[in-house]
Parts: sequence; C-alpha cells; structure tokens
Amino acid sequence: MIRLLLVIPTLDRSGAEKQLTLLARGLPRDEVSVHVVALTRGGPYADELRAAGIEVTVLGKRMKFDPRALRDLKRLVREERPDVIHSWLFAANAYARFVAGGADGPPVIVSERCVDSWKSGWQLWLDRRLIPRTRMLVANSESVAEFYRGVGYPADRVSVIPNGIAQPAAPSCTRDELLRELGLPDDARLVAYVGRLARQKRLDTLMWAAQLLRQANDRSYLLIAGDGPEAARAQDLARKLECERHVRFLGHRNDAASLLPLVDVFWLASDFEGMSNSLMEAMAAGRPVVVSSIPPNRELVDHGEEGFLVDVGDGVGFAQYTVRLLDDPQLAATMGEAGRRRMQQRHSVELMVSRHMDLYRQVTGSDEPADERAPADTTETTSN
Repeated sequence: MIRLLLVIPTLDRSGAEKQLTLLARGLPRDEVSVHVVALTRGGPYADELRAAGIEVTVLGKRMKFDPRALRDLKRLVREERPDVIHSWLFAANAYARFVAGGADGPPVIVSERCVDSWKSGWQLWLDRRLIPRTRMLVANSESVAEFYRGVGYPADRVSVIPNGIAQPAAPSCTRDELLRELGLPDDARLVAYVGRLARQKRLDTLMWAAQLLRQANDRSYLLIAGDGPEAARAQDLARKLECERHVRFLGHRNDAASLLPLVDVFWLASDFEGMSNSLMEAMAAGRPVVVSSIPPNRELVDHGEEGFLVDVGDGVGFAQYTVRLLDDPQLAATMGEAGRRRMQQRHSVELMVSRHMDLYRQVTGSDEPADERAPADTTETTSN
C-alpha cells in the first residue's frame, strides 16, 4: 500500500484543484491510501473528497510564509510517514519541499499547471534552489515542461501527464430553458467562454470579437460563465463597445460544464495557459472551438480539425471563424465530434490516473505491474 500525501494551497473550484480531486477519487483504493492537505483553506472540493471517504486536513495558513503552517505540515508528515508527497502549485510546492525531499524525508513530486511567466524573480529563484529536494516535476503539457526545463529542472526529472477530463455531465436544463432564463430569442446562436475572469484570459479580445460577430450575425450571443478580478472591466468594455445586448455575464455557476453541450461554439483567448480544463470540457461535450494559438492550445487543437486557432489578441479572427461555424452546421458537427474523440482517446480520467500510478510506483520502488482497472470514482459535476 502506497501512503500518498497530496498538498495544495486551497480546494476552491479551479483547474488544479479539480485535477487533484479527480486523481484522489480515481486512485485504486487497494493500492493507495490518500490524505489531502490544503494549506490555506478548504472549499467545495474538500466536501467532494470527504464524501468519497478521503481524509482532508486544512492547515489555515494566513501569510505567504506562515511558520505555524509550516510547523504543522512538518508534524503531519512526521506522524503520517507518507511514502510520497505530491504537491500542487507554488506555495504547496515550496512548503512540501521545505519539510521533505531531503535525504531523511519522503520523496516529493511537484505539479506545475501553467507556463508561469507571472512568477517574480524571487519565486523563480526559490524554484531553482529547491530543485535538489525534488524527485520529479509533473507538468500538464509539453509547453509547461519546456518552461520548467528552462528554469533549470533536469530533463530526466520532468514528466508530462496531461489533464484528465471526465465524461460530460448531463445538462442541468434544456437549451430552450436556458434561452428563457437568459431572456434570449428561440433562434439565438450561443458562443461560450467558461473560466476565471483574469487578465491572462484576454476578455478584451472576446468583447471585440462579440461586437464584430453580432454585426455579422445579429442572432449571436456570448455567454461568459465565471468570476474574477477582470469582471467589472469586461462588463464596462461591453458597454463601451455597445455589444452588451449580445453578451451575458453569468457569474460563477456550479453547472457551467453541463451547459457546454447547449452552446454552438466555445471561445478561449488566453495569452498563456497550462492545459485548459474548460477547453477540454467543451471538446469532450462535442463543441467546435475557436482558441488562441498558444502552445498548450495547439497540443489540444489542430487548426481545421477540432476547431480553429487564431493569433493572440485577434478578435477579428475569433469572429471570422465563428461566423464560418455558425453558417455551416455540418462543419461544426464534424469538428465537435473530432474534439470529442480526441478527449476520449487521449485525455480520459482513467489514463491520467494510470499515468500517476506508474509515477508513484517508480518513485516508491514498487515493481507491481501497471493497473489497467478503471478508477474507483470518476464522476465530475463542476467546471472551471
């Protein structure tokens, strides 16, 4: 039995937290004992984990560097004696390696989920200083792996395990019900963005694209599901561009993923990503996509196959290709089906869990054969 400690800053509804939850719930219970630690606070995924019978501990970290939380994590590691610690995101990656990873502690695997160009100099310096205490870095895309090799991680200590996407949830309502809820006409064409409303998501590009799209197709409407620091700015820009009648800001919705099968096209304009959960969920739901041509998106979408790639900031390109998809239902259906197949074949939760199990066996020296059984629970009900 492998004793696994998963450490992450919070269990809020966001991409890394979702992947950790899918992994923890999917690991074979007869091979792995899982304990999840949230440094700062719990959240919705804490409830899901506990409901699945997984132990969750919240340390209540209050500052960027909290000696009390560090002490509590060290004591927990000493008491639990895990065979491996797997941490996620910067703060947890730092704390886990401070308390373990040395000659007298359990091996530490760190997960990086994005091309972290946002990191400051001191954060990158700390990453480099902690490389000797890192058994393996797991990236969710080749572009993330390339970024961290550039930071200084040896190639043989970087592994790529793409995100896993569960089968799409059944829609929480019908398309007609959604249109009535939003006050939209029966013949509306729906374009959607789902995710955090942050600067990297380039919501300004989406607002310009919505303005151009509504001029080409007055029945088109952009639905934006999510919340974040750029929400007010995006709403203000929609008013200034006079396209607010064709944009609906839905805020955070627990049923966002289940709405994706009801829309016609999915948009993602980010200037950097790791591997977008919402993009993968849209593809799993059989939706054609129009997305920015950045390396992580190009790992998921071949231009003209599952959708279209456009240059970062190219609102005209978003509108142009979306008009093409809305005017050609057969093309949209063909691309949507290609995306659905790609997610099933390359990015299932089962495959993601199996790859992590192989890594845990490698790190702990287990010589058991790879387990091909389906994970215990791969149900997914939320989106980010």
